[in-house]
Order: sequence, then structure tokens, then C-alpha cells
Amino acid sequence: MFKKILIANRGEIALRIIRTCKEMGIKTVAVYSTADQNSLHVKFADEAVCIGPPPGRDSYLKIPSILAAAEITNAEAIHPGYGFLAENAEFSRICQEHDLKFIGPSPEMIEQMGDKATAKATMIKNNVPVVPGSEGIVTSIEEGKKIAKNIGFPVIIKASAGGGGRGMRVVQSEDKFEHAFKTCRNEAESAFNNPAVYIEKFVVNPRHIEIQIMGDQHGNVKHLGERECSLQRRHQKILEEAPSPVMTPEVREKMGQAAVNAGKAIDYEGAGTVEFIVDKDLNFYFMEMNTRIQVEHPVTEEITWCDLVEQQIRVAAGEEIEMKPLKMRGHAIECRINAEDPEHNFRPTAGEITSFNVPGGHSVRVDTHAYAGYRIPPNYDSMIAKLIVSAPTRPEAIKRMKRALQEFVVEGVKTTIPYHLQLMDDPNFQSGDFNTQYLEQHFKFKP
Repeated sequence: MFKKILIANRGEIALRIIRTCKEMGIKTVAVYSTADQNSLHVKFADEAVCIGPPPGRDSYLKIPSILAAAEITNAEAIHPGYGFLAENAEFSRICQEHDLKFIGPSPEMIEQMGDKATAKATMIKNNVPVVPGSEGIVTSIEEGKKIAKNIGFPVIIKASAGGGGRGMRVVQSEDKFEHAFKTCRNEAESAFNNPAVYIEKFVVNPRHIEIQIMGDQHGNVKHLGERECSLQRRHQKILEEAPSPVMTPEVREKMGQAAVNAGKAIDYEGAGTVEFIVDKDLNFYFMEMNTRIQVEHPVTEEITWCDLVEQQIRVAAGEEIEMKPLKMRGHAIECRINAEDPEHNFRPTAGEITSFNVPGGHSVRVDTHAYAGYRIPPNYDSMIAKLIVSAPTRPEAIKRMKRALQEFVVEGVKTTIPYHLQLMDDPNFQSGDFNTQYLEQHFKFKP
């Protein structure tokens, strides 16, 4: 087992990793930008190294600075968290070259799943259901139109190197295809320095359901059930829960096996998430694989009693995962608490938190790096906390979440807490009748 791990990340996920390391008896090294010098992950790590000014490109994305921090502190391994360098194949490769264990998959695994077209081709070869569409990159408007007509409109054009909702265009008819194709390629080139796009059938009103998997260095891959992630704005998740309110045992078994097949197809190591879109009849199709820990991993932890970060570390150290049958208990919900103003189109609200009271009580968990007096920097993602609750049933979990949200007091900046409180009272949310378009098309926040 490792004696010291450097966490190449910031905020709540860095603190989350530090907590597990402490319980495992592993020393930790935090890295931080000058904007994060007062963040809790810096305070609670055993050692902390400043790696640059606030912009991510000059600090958390600056590989030489992170490697230098690992070298001067004698760290043996690096945990990348999520975001920043977590799915950067080159970073994984450089860690290997410097005898640092990257707590995550190999560069080859990241490359295979990071390119969406390659990932889709891999899934097809391994009997994982995929959305009908192009077999790979589409290079011309004529080719794209032909494919679109064969599978039927509407279709969606996606950047092969895309993510976060960028480089995507839904096309309803042939006459709008050319403009959308050119726009998507230009956006992909600008955002990802890669203009490659592919085409898929657009599934109307789908759900977004993902399967958590874990693989080790001995060829074992298992899944830990699903997470419901359909409640989104601008392709960004707002709330996640486990299990999905529409899942059946039969579909869970099929989807879980498909996710395991996806992991085995690339000899996957570490924590990964296989994401599916699911239609109204619970037909599911592979969307993408995230080769890292997810923001929403706590809901899986709460219903499986499995510390996913601990499993990541143990797998990286060469241990085998336990292949016990999946056991889930109860229901868990996570609300992302962002420093955003829902009254003004979710405008980010960086600044000083003057008052900060986190909820407590039975089966209430708060993952956060913030506190009263903490100044939220404008340079990073606006999420300041994750509120997670669990209960024996979904209705009980919703009641508990509502109570916890009422206790959660953040003053000095606007947050999404009022938005989540209204969502708890929404009849369609309570009944589980929603899809990925629900929040933007049907749910209206009332100031």
C-alpha cells in the first residue's frame, strides 16, 4: 500500500480523497493555486504545495508543477480526482514514466474511451448496445446527409472529442443539416482542437442513466448499480439519485452486464462510469464512458456501503476487488449546491461566504470545501457543496432532502438551494416522471 498520495485537484473532491486516505493511514499532499490557499483541502492535507496562480492552465493543469510537487514531497502516487487532468492520457503516461502510480486507468484505456467514435466502435465489437448512427468519423456533408436519411431524422451531430454539452447539434430535417454540420465542426475545432464529428439517431425525451463499474489489474470488472442523472440544465447535471426510479431488476442486470462488458473490452482498471441514454421503453444505448471518479459517486456509496475512493486506491496498489453479488439498500439523492443565482439565469456568484450552516441528522452527508469566511474564486466551477441524503425509500429520501435543504444556510452569495427546494415539491420529480429535457422545458423556478 502507498505511504503518501498527492491529490492533483482542488475543492471538495480533494478533501473527499484526503478523508479516505486518513482512514487508510496514508499521508496526503495537497496542491493549490494562490486562489485556493485558504481552501479546506489545503488545511487538512499533511503537506501542501502551491503550484501557481489562479488560472487552471497555470496551476491544476500544469503537469510539470504537479510532478515537481510530487518529487519534493516523495509522493508515490497521484490521485487526479475529476476534471482537470483526470482523463488526460498524457498525464497518465508521464506519471508512468516518472515511477508515479496514476490512480486511474492507463493512458491507452483513457485514449480508447476519450475519443467518442473509437469508444463507440469498441462497444459495437463487444456487444454493448449503441445508438444507430455512423460507424466512425463523418468527414463530409454529403456522407452525413446520407447517414442521417438512412437512420431517420431527428439526428444529433457530436464532436468526437466533446464533453460538457459542447460540440453538439440536434438536426430535425435535411434542409437544416448542412448549417448544423458546419457549426458543430467549427465549435469542436475551437473547443477541443479537433473538428471530428459523428452522427447518431436522436432519442426523443431520453433518460440519462449511468452504471458505476470498478476494475482491477487482475482482469476482474464488476458493477455497483445505476445512477439516475436525467435532471440537467445545459447538459450539466443538477441532481442525481440511486437507484433510478424507473429501473427494473431485469433491465438493471442487462445494463450492468453491458457496462461490465465495456470495461472488460479494454481491461479496465479503476473506477469508471458507463453512461447510457434510455428511451421510454427502457431500451438503453451506450453514450460514453468516463474513466474517472464521478461528481455523483456518493449516491452509489450510500446505497452500497462501498467507499469508491478506497477501492480506487486499493486497485491502484494491485489488490483484487471482491466479486460479491451486488447488494443495494434504500435510496440516495444528491443535490449539487452551486454558487449561482437561479433568479438570473444561474449567473455565477463568486465572493465571500459570510454565513455557512450545513445540515445534519440521520443519513445526511455534506461534501464541501467551503465555510463561513471562505471566498469563492471566480476561476473554477461554481459548485461549492454536494448535499447527499439516504433513506429506506425514495419518498422518504425526498422528505429528508427537503428538510436538509431547509437547514442549509449560505449567506453572502446566491446559491441553487432555493431551486432544489422547489424541485423537491415538484409532482413530476416526486413521481419519477422526467427526462433530460424536463428542467429546461417544463420546470419553472419561481423567485
